[in-house]
Amino acid sequence: MLYRLLENPSAAPEALRIKEQAISNLTELLTQEKKAEDLRSLLTQLRPFFSLIPKAKTAKIVRGIIDAVAKIPGTSDLQISLCKEMVEWTRAEKRTFLRQRVEARLAALLMENKEYSEALTLLSSLIKEVRRLDDKLLLVDIDLLESKLHFSLRNLPKAKAALTAARTAANAIYVPPAQQGTIDLQSGILHAEEKDYKTAYSYFFEAFEAFNALEDPRAVFSLKYMLLCKIMVSQADDVSGIISSKAGLQYVGPDLDAMKAVADAHSKRSLKFFETALRDYRAQLEEDPIVHRHLSSLYDTLLEQNLCRLIEPYSRVEIAHVAEMIELPVDHVEKKLSQMILDKKFAGTLDQGAGCLVIFDDPKPDAIFPATLETIANIGKVVDSLYVRSARIMA
Repeated sequence: MLYRLLENPSAAPEALRIKEQAISNLTELLTQEKKAEDLRSLLTQLRPFFSLIPKAKTAKIVRGIIDAVAKIPGTSDLQISLCKEMVEWTRAEKRTFLRQRVEARLAALLMENKEYSEALTLLSSLIKEVRRLDDKLLLVDIDLLESKLHFSLRNLPKAKAALTAARTAANAIYVPPAQQGTIDLQSGILHAEEKDYKTAYSYFFEAFEAFNALEDPRAVFSLKYMLLCKIMVSQADDVSGIISSKAGLQYVGPDLDAMKAVADAHSKRSLKFFETALRDYRAQLEEDPIVHRHLSSLYDTLLEQNLCRLIEPYSRVEIAHVAEMIELPVDHVEKKLSQMILDKKFAGTLDQGAGCLVIFDDPKPDAIFPATLETIANIGKVVDSLYVRSARIMA
């Protein structure tokens, strides 16, 4: 029935309005039935119809169908090929406004697919074009996407520069709350990467408030990262209070349970509980790259603190005994101890023949060298002062 309505060749305003409604209903129906290929063919079939309606309506329909395909799971490759097709069509039809938005969507999909070089090439040319047109709203989207892309490539300076550009563009226009939340979320991620967890927490909190008001599913990630920041600044005791707050109770689930388990392990300084949490909540901790990166450094810190506490009473101790006390494999403990010695966390050496760790007393700092340097610096000042005086007398 809906397909027959679309085949009607009439270009009368009423007929066009009915067709638009039919397209909307058909898109919803195909999305519910998860027929992604049918949605793709629908977009191709509608091309003659797009020449009869305004460009703004065309853009709305095209983006609506691409969004509908995105709602069907496991269609990332189809979405990429669909966007590439639409870019070619919009280029041929000289529909610049729509092409730029589809290209931005394509770059985001390529980034999700880990095709970073292709996404970066596409974004570089798109940014230049959009800056010339001064389309601020699209520029915010693209700069934000570029920041995420550089962060994925571990290029922090460029990620920060792109985020600053997005903020500058956002300050000149009205930005929807969801977009502002995304900017705050990215700001928090970059500050956390620089170990500035207090600033990161405030940004995650802003993002959480924005997403929570919109009932956006990203709210739970913002809350999760807030809890991560609390753990990283050794305020793990605050985690339970945040989870049991009015806002936190709405999002109780595996993500928050995972962070609570990590907070408990950190409070007890227990590596065993920490590893249990990582094993029990693998999807929430290991598979989230942001959480995983910070928890890896937290695990190393906990391990170092535990090892320093265990070896403190000894001047010579078997590595196997230390491994038994800390309940970790011997080779893992040996590797960590050698790393700590090289990093000068404590003075000692590994006697691998005997399988022992030999701990030296902390060398007392020799006070003569700093005193000598201070004396030389003072003599330098005296000589400079005498030179200035002699220059005045000679003048």
